[in-house]
Amino acid sequence: MDFFEADAELYIPDGVEETVALARTTHMGIGAHQDDLEIMAYDGILECFGQEDKWFCGVTVTNGAGSPRDALYADYTDDQMRDVRRVEQKKAAYVGEYSAQVLLDHSSSAVKDPSNPNVAADLKKLIQAANPEVIYTHNFADKHDTHVGVALRVVSVLRDLPAESRPQSLYACEVWRDLDWMVDDDKVAFDVEGHENLENALLGVFDSQNCGGKRYDLATRGRRVANATYHASHDVNVTQSMAFAMDITPLIQDDSLDIVQFISDYINRFAADVTDRIGRLT
Repeated sequence: MDFFEADAELYIPDGVEETVALARTTHMGIGAHQDDLEIMAYDGILECFGQEDKWFCGVTVTNGAGSPRDALYADYTDDQMRDVRRVEQKKAAYVGEYSAQVLLDHSSSAVKDPSNPNVAADLKKLIQAANPEVIYTHNFADKHDTHVGVALRVVSVLRDLPAESRPQSLYACEVWRDLDWMVDDDKVAFDVEGHENLENALLGVFDSQNCGGKRYDLATRGRRVANATYHASHDVNVTQSMAFAMDITPLIQDDSLDIVQFISDYINRFAADVTDRIGRLT
């Protein structure tokens, strides 16, 4: 496929034709940075792993040039970090047996610029070619601007497609800010227990981050264990690993819904839950 950035790449771990790799896709993760998919879209990766009728396609939108770095990578230039992170993401795709891994190679500034049409155009081309049943992306309460920018582009692109070309489910997931704050009825709780070796391997290949000053492998695993334990205060654990998501499918079922109001409703329900509990117990 042709993308806007000259160094964009579509990597296929098992070497099938591009059209086949995209056509067999059932689950797609669209993340801003290298390793975002393995943190936020692990449900989709796990759902497809080892299956013949389910395939995960990863889409990484930015080039990773601005990644934090330390230790071995402390003196790496932005171009060197970009190359390292590209290799790491392809390693993860191979380990996770992805149908394909797309590296769109856009800058973070391009993602955050609503007047830049290139990111949306690349995403639209991919989604139309793959026609996934499920898409995972960032959530609108995330505190990273680039993450929120990606989520906004995904919704915009999907709203520009005919109804029959939109996914059945669209989930907004945890990275820079978890979703434990949502009231329980609003949470989508993914059981991601099992294949702990795969989980560790996927997060472990991103050495430039884990060794370079950010232990995303430990933090992500810890968050999932904490979610499972703290999800229900009066029940025993039903799983030892859980990832939370927000179901934002209504935003692509009703194009008139306002995104700001949509996320505000979640926040307002949380606020009402807190004030109601205090009121009842005072």
